[in-house]
Amino acid sequence: MEFQSLSAYTITALLLTLSTLVLRRVWLSLGLEVAKKPDLDLTSNSLEPSMFVKRLAAALPDSVISPHDATAFRQSMNSYWAQQECEVIPACVVRPRNVQELSTAVTILKQEYAELRSQSNDEATLRLFAIRGGGHSPIPGAASIKGGVVIDLSLFCEVTPSEDGSSVIIGGGAKWMNVSKVLDERGLAVAGGRNSAVGVGGLALGGGLSFFSPRVGLVCSNIISYEIVLASGIVATASALENNGLWRALKGGSNNFGIVTRFTARSFPSTKIWSGFLYMPSFQSGKVLAAFHEGVERASSGDANTRPDNHATGPLACFSYIQALGLKIISVNLVYTKLPENEKKWPVYWKTSPFSYFWRFWSTCKIRTLTSATDEMNTLNPPGRRQVFATTTIKNDPATVTAAHAAYCDAIVPLRRAKIKGLVWTLVLQPILPEWVRLGDPNPMGLHDTNDPLVIVSFTVNWDESPDDELVKTTTRRTIEQIEAVAAANGTGHPFRYLNYCAEWQKPFEGYGKENWEFLRQVSREYDPEGLFQRGCVGGFKLDLKDS
Repeated sequence: MEFQSLSAYTITALLLTLSTLVLRRVWLSLGLEVAKKPDLDLTSNSLEPSMFVKRLAAALPDSVISPHDATAFRQSMNSYWAQQECEVIPACVVRPRNVQELSTAVTILKQEYAELRSQSNDEATLRLFAIRGGGHSPIPGAASIKGGVVIDLSLFCEVTPSEDGSSVIIGGGAKWMNVSKVLDERGLAVAGGRNSAVGVGGLALGGGLSFFSPRVGLVCSNIISYEIVLASGIVATASALENNGLWRALKGGSNNFGIVTRFTARSFPSTKIWSGFLYMPSFQSGKVLAAFHEGVERASSGDANTRPDNHATGPLACFSYIQALGLKIISVNLVYTKLPENEKKWPVYWKTSPFSYFWRFWSTCKIRTLTSATDEMNTLNPPGRRQVFATTTIKNDPATVTAAHAAYCDAIVPLRRAKIKGLVWTLVLQPILPEWVRLGDPNPMGLHDTNDPLVIVSFTVNWDESPDDELVKTTTRRTIEQIEAVAAANGTGHPFRYLNYCAEWQKPFEGYGKENWEFLRQVSREYDPEGLFQRGCVGGFKLDLKDS
């Protein structure tokens, strides 16, 4: 009996040691060591700058960075998250120091746009500039433009809480790490990003999911007001009482109306939170999918008198294939946004879920600051690699959720054959519930009438080398379309596409519904009648005004 116990202990210890060694390699494959960025080729910008760029430099001599200032220019280009964005080289970068300088830059852009439009209505000719907030989009040209002007908002990074703690002013170029570090010290939080390196502007203008969404709703639904530079160069305020239509349009309408320089967000008292990841072997996929479905149903159950615990966020289930190891692994993120009664144990909500009983390699779940929780998300996919996103939305139907996972698995076969260097192929499942969407201010994203608990299905894919770009993009699109076909056949699809996870070929505004889409178009016509932000500004998803 004693010998049998010793053998069992020894085998378990060996397995745990092996698992630890394997998982260390997994973490490295996931990119915990930031990739060294290759030198940028600036030869395409070696020509004499255009008269337009010279006008900008003359008007804003201390805020224009040209390729001739090689060190500063390279530093600016290397500040993007995805490697593809770093490779799109503009004619110059304008980094305004204040809203007046930004207004001047937009006024000059508008003048150039008007001149070009008077000569030609060719769409390509009219593309003049891009806007960079956090620079965390994987789409080439989302926040960069070849041969044009990048408006860099990185100096708009203030974080100023109100005296009573009910709101906080956040600069349009801030990242969520800037916000949480200030608010952690004051015992406050906002509905904000779950990844510390994501920009405030892009997330908030695209909708925004948060650890606090079960309590207060989407990020966009908790923005009290916006300071925005319009196409005319005028600095305006959009709130419930002032420019109300614009205020509502900015809650999911992306960069179609102007450049937001300040967000005033609702804040609320917040302690440290309990959060982390469970890392599990792939043979538990079936159990994890079942537990995910159960967790989404549980979070959406109950009536006004028996509401679920709105401090529980998740589950967020990730299924990753790491090409370098030929290995599949599962990670599940669980969050509880207040301190558990017993700080040494799991919160009761998650302790009574199936996830607490699954065998796992390890767990990182613990009590921590919000900054620490969002930093953990960031370290799993740091900058310097090639990236692709794509998404769809389904109902929380077990068969369709299982089919989404099967499509993810099917795609691994051709990807494995292609031997894509550094590939990490990840399927992410996360809930978006009607109860969350109805909290806070109304938005035009088309979800307020939804009664079914929904699942956002997304792919986040990264790899090393540009020759593999097309295959990865094609495979990702084909897999999303396969999932959508199954959902359509089952009657379990949904038209909503979360803008911040969309691939460049997707059209998120179509999923907002015809009425909301037309509302956004009307606001665009009112505040930008010449279409500067529709045609002159690249990046973001446009409203297709020509089709209206």
